[in-house]
Amino acid sequence: MAKIFRRSCFVLCLALLASAQANEPARQVDRIALPGSPLKSFDIGFAAHGVYALADRSNASVDLIDTHTRRILGQVGGFAGAKPGDQGGPNGVTIIDGRQIWAGDGNSSVKIIDLKTRRTVASVSTGGLKRVDELGYDRRDHLVVAANNADQPPFVTLISSRAPYAVKSRIELPRATSGLEQPVWDSRSGMIFLAIPELDGKPAKGGIAVIDPRQRKLVGMDEVSQCMPAGLALGPKNRLLVGCSDDAVHAGFPAHSLVLDASTGKVLQTFPQVGGSDEIWYDARSGRYALAAVANPGGPVLGLIDAKHERWLGNVPSGRNAHSVAGADGSFFVPVAAGDKTCPDGCVKIFAR
Repeated sequence: MAKIFRRSCFVLCLALLASAQANEPARQVDRIALPGSPLKSFDIGFAAHGVYALADRSNASVDLIDTHTRRILGQVGGFAGAKPGDQGGPNGVTIIDGRQIWAGDGNSSVKIIDLKTRRTVASVSTGGLKRVDELGYDRRDHLVVAANNADQPPFVTLISSRAPYAVKSRIELPRATSGLEQPVWDSRSGMIFLAIPELDGKPAKGGIAVIDPRQRKLVGMDEVSQCMPAGLALGPKNRLLVGCSDDAVHAGFPAHSLVLDASTGKVLQTFPQVGGSDEIWYDARSGRYALAAVANPGGPVLGLIDAKHERWLGNVPSGRNAHSVAGADGSFFVPVAAGDKTCPDGCVKIFAR
């Protein structure tokens, strides 16, 4: 009888564990230690073509990880590193056609890395005084969008992704009075959307700029309230997920995230369960949005939203200064700063279902 009871209890415990795991939006499945100095300062991550690239300011490098084997591929150095006065780098990163990594650096430059040789092959100046921050890529017109967030006024530069990497246009955004954030290109409309935290000196008024890369000008501004947008991701059904930023939380606005109709700019849904985000990501394979909600009330989390049904799935504790996320094949890569109790020197945590 005792054996039967123990066996039944064991089976029940396994069933309860399986049920609990099935209801989890994700859990940490791995963590990767990075070579070099402890990871105290970092910025954006990007994943594509089997590679995760992280802007690692502590080591003045772009760190490369194989998204399948989860092993370090290398570090490409030569960047400004962690510097004050918006002169540091690397900052934003993007992967172009599986061949190159582009990374924003200090002194208003963009460095281009050959992914095969893992060497910097070119540097392009955007003509500003401060760093190049976040980047986007227009695959149709072969243009990289580079945002100078700290110049006055802030501006974006459209750069040809083909050698000799000519600067095609500079678009100033004088209404943006607190910098520029994440850009994303829409293959359906051909437009570039760009998160603007603050318009006209009013913290409660932010917007999503609409830029036509062929006309090379700003063609619209979709305003949002009490959000100070930072993260931006384009999902199915012509939807834009907007991550209301940590700055918004610090300004006293409610922590939340928004879903917009990309065609009209209309707010379709609000998610009060997760906010205070920096970078956000859409992973087509899992059909999920992921939000690096570093200032979510209660502590940093990875927020997950079902993009198809526009349903919040849950928040998973992430780690110290976890403001960056990129996804690949259903896994999400989240760098965590040194001083986190689970990885004292900093690391990249990996979350999956």
